[in-house]
Amino acid sequence: MARITGSWLSGPLAALPDGADEMKQSYRGERLGLQPAGPGALASTGRRLAALMIDWVSSAGIAALIIGDNFFEGPFSTVTLAVWFVIGIATVTLFSFTPGQFCLGLHVARIDGPVRVGFVRALVRQALLVFVVPGTITDADGRGMQDRGTGTALVRTR
Repeated sequence: MARITGSWLSGPLAALPDGADEMKQSYRGERLGLQPAGPGALASTGRRLAALMIDWVSSAGIAALIIGDNFFEGPFSTVTLAVWFVIGIATVTLFSFTPGQFCLGLHVARIDGPVRVGFVRALVRQALLVFVVPGTITDADGRGMQDRGTGTALVRTR
């Protein structure tokens, strides 16, 4: 019985492949080949949240412009979510960062090579972020489920 519960109660290290837990990392992202600090290092949780807040507030502003006078009576939250979703897909596909990530010196990078994220990965990543929970569950490297599922990582640019 302990093995059954240990598979899901063991925390983020339980998601690693067999034998990978013996390799202890000295910093987050070492297994991915990322830098320990500075440009190329994984973004901290605080920076990721701040970038999300910048994106959300700017999306709310655009939604308010779209809705106009019926700000409190209209579907403000739905329009805000739709604007955030579209902006996230478009900017990550084209530039590999959202406006909030750009302000804080972050970008979305593929971990399998130095190529752009692409439309499909950006779409799946944004679709997972809509549900909020995948972004709060992290692995041993500190990547959210949306990054792990799409083979990406949010890294620092400066």
